[in-house]
Amino acid sequence: MRAAPLLLSLLLLPGCKQEMKQQRRLDTYERSSLWPDGTTARPLPEGVVARGDLARDAAAATPPEVTPALLARGQERYGIYCAPCHGPAGDGDGMIPRRGFPRPPSYHTDRLRAAPAPYVYDVITRGYGVMYGYATRVAPADRWAIIAYIRALQLSRSVALAEVPDARERLP
Repeated sequence: MRAAPLLLSLLLLPGCKQEMKQQRRLDTYERSSLWPDGTTARPLPEGVVARGDLARDAAAATPPEVTPALLARGQERYGIYCAPCHGPAGDGDGMIPRRGFPRPPSYHTDRLRAAPAPYVYDVITRGYGVMYGYATRVAPADRWAIIAYIRALQLSRSVALAEVPDARERLP
């Protein structure tokens, strides 16, 4: 007789297990009478800043000093993210346009040589034309590194051989 309540409680105990997937919940865009506006999607409180946004905004606002390490990083990132469309030299003849995708502009046009660095940063971040934005793929510091490398590519086309330091010593 004493074993019957114990046995019954042991049999009912597994039925009391409650997991998160079994809890009542409201889907994001579901109608709800819980809030006056009738929606479950709540707006962010005024003044909320997502974690990391302030540091990301500071990195976006201030270009770093151009160093050989920055140029090397920019060359590496350019090869990964930009060269498939823009080509290794920035002429807009990458592998993607060769396969039929619209050709991007050359970095060596007067318009893009005169474009300020923040404009190029914005294009990398948000995209332009058929180019999608790389904000989620390329970190702000890497965007500046890519811009430094693009500027080096642009300068490499407009400099005379006589202006290159020690150029005469390296010629065969």
